[in-house]
Amino acid sequence: MTVAQTENLNIVAQDKMPSPDEIKQQLPLTDLAATTVLNGRRTLQAILDREDPRLFVVVGPCSIHDPVAGIDYARRLKALADELSDALVLVMRVYFEKPRTATGWKGYINDPYMDDSFRIDEGMAKARQFLLDVNELGLPAATEALDPIAPQYYGDLISWTAIGARTSESQTHREMASGLSTPVGFKNSTDGSMEAAINGIVSAANPHSFLGISSQGRSAVLRTRGNPYGHVVLRGGGGRPNYDTVSVNLAEQALLKAKLATNVVVDCSHANSWKNPEYQPLVLRDVTHQIREGNTSIVGTMIESFIEAGNQKIPANLAELKYGCSVTDACVSWNTTVDMLRQAREILREALPKRTVRA
Repeated sequence: MTVAQTENLNIVAQDKMPSPDEIKQQLPLTDLAATTVLNGRRTLQAILDREDPRLFVVVGPCSIHDPVAGIDYARRLKALADELSDALVLVMRVYFEKPRTATGWKGYINDPYMDDSFRIDEGMAKARQFLLDVNELGLPAATEALDPIAPQYYGDLISWTAIGARTSESQTHREMASGLSTPVGFKNSTDGSMEAAINGIVSAANPHSFLGISSQGRSAVLRTRGNPYGHVVLRGGGGRPNYDTVSVNLAEQALLKAKLATNVVVDCSHANSWKNPEYQPLVLRDVTHQIREGNTSIVGTMIESFIEAGNQKIPANLAELKYGCSVTDACVSWNTTVDMLRQAREILREALPKRTVRA
């Protein structure tokens, strides 16, 4: 008697994926990249600990799709970071995975050739190479942790991690965050509520044990010590922004009630700008004015920025892609980015020395 098949009924193939160790052997961490990563993490931790009064800015494309344009942007950003370093700490936004409400391009790792070939094995190696190139410029990198396995492949090259609005409530992502080596920003929910983000910070600060993979690619029980550098990211939601003074104060009160440090990052994009990149400069200006007027809880901000303004659809003929223009959310242009950050620095240079800094 033949036993009926009860598993893999909707699986059409299982392609071999290189282990994290195999990818890292092909693309090993260099001394220069390691120095950038560690310095980036220490600086961000010092800001969160109030030992450094500067504002950190996670800035870059909504997503990486063209590594040539991405590195072009990174070189420009590194020069700007050096120029503004007395007031701002710039961290490049390097997002490889894109959560989708229904369907659409899922990002550089999932589909690096943007043709539905889904060469995830090659995408992972390409993503790691890109991060190596960015860090070897001396520029720290930030990303969103979406796939719980992906950090094993490139987490050694990340200085700051976001948990998105759709996943802040996910136990899987809270457990993952508890083991990440970077500070982690939890975004408020898409409806604008803070509860999921705050619960995420509390959860990630505690030890967890959960199923994952080892560096050899084997199933493993991962046991974490907890991440003490969780913080909230205000990104708007529920039909309204939440970067204003009242919203920031409410976030501070919610953090204090949960006995958490009042560390707040403001995302200038997403619902805070009604997904209109032209409003991002207005959000940043409001944030810097709050700091000038005495706010001490806002420690960072996020900006979606690329070489060219706006965004574009992915054409059937990829040769028609506009260079340096986002294929996901619309971004501000490089020139606008420079203006935004230089103006922020001018406002903050006088305000930052007045911020409370622990010895």
